[in-house]
Amino acid sequence: MSTVFVHPQGLCESKHVGDGTRVWAFAHVLPGARVGNDCNICDHVFVENDVVIGNRVTIKCGVQVWDGVTLEDDTFVGPNVTFTNDPFPRSKVYPEKFARTVVKEGASLGGNVTVLPGVTIGKKAMVGAGAVVTRDVPPNAIVVGNPARIVGYVDSRPEAAAASPVAARPGWHTQPSKVTGVQAHEFPVFQDMRGELTVGEFERQVPFIPRRYFLVYGVPSAEVRGEHAHRECHQFLVSVRGACSVMA
Repeated sequence: MSTVFVHPQGLCESKHVGDGTRVWAFAHVLPGARVGNDCNICDHVFVENDVVIGNRVTIKCGVQVWDGVTLEDDTFVGPNVTFTNDPFPRSKVYPEKFARTVVKEGASLGGNVTVLPGVTIGKKAMVGAGAVVTRDVPPNAIVVGNPARIVGYVDSRPEAAAASPVAARPGWHTQPSKVTGVQAHEFPVFQDMRGELTVGEFERQVPFIPRRYFLVYGVPSAEVRGEHAHRECHQFLVSVRGACSVMA
């Protein structure tokens, strides 16, 4: 541990700490913990025994890393992130084995994130500040909210469709996107005192004849639907009220 820096007010009991790692004031690393090279363990961090921390990991102030947590290489854990390892905790009652929580390589957790037991956060995923992670997060996904939901993917570039005016519009317009095979179709809207009307014809304005339809309604807030992909599929999505975002 000759190249490990431990602040005079820090306590590092583990002998398994890699070169260049820094343990700052009022941090406490228990004897069984394994910490990699060039990590930064900031003030008021507690690391329990059954913990594996990879190389180049940053753990900001006020984080407790409990038994069963693995932080892989290059992960970032923001201030006051809360890990949990027992889904039904009771005082002085311990499970036979703590759930394993894994934060994969390059993932980032924003400040005040809460991670439930047994969750895997995928490689290079981004968890927004204050999110409560209740399920596994796919690689490269961006999740926010309580419970955390997918709102995008790392390095994706969102594109907004042109807003539809309420006045009558005489034709149909197609706007290409940067994703191959994805287009935004703008339909005419006719409005008067009786309400709004829009119309489109299959194989003309709608580029194919659908074989199946889904109706999603009564959604109380911003929710994620689907969460799966198709190797080959043509879909035509119409938002008749409100708005929706599609990840392609």
